[in-house]
Amino acid sequence: MSSNLIVRIEREECISCATCWSNCPEFFEENPDDGLSQVVEKYRIGDNPGEGEAPEALEDCVREAADDCPVEIIHLE
Repeated sequence: MSSNLIVRIEREECISCATCWSNCPEFFEENPDDGLSQVVEKYRIGDNPGEGEAPEALEDCVREAADDCPVEIIHLE
């Protein structure tokens, strides 16, 4: 079992404010088709753009992005 931080984005609730991909562009990015936040492909779980595993090296910026999200749609497990 992985000890990486699991990240889930409620993409349907995203307001495209850019906070997450500005705070942590190594992990989050803007989807070019719908403008919503998504996990960069490298860290996705399966093909789901709304789920990913953050390696330990990115945990701080992922947590900061989640904490700063104005609509609180980034959940960490």
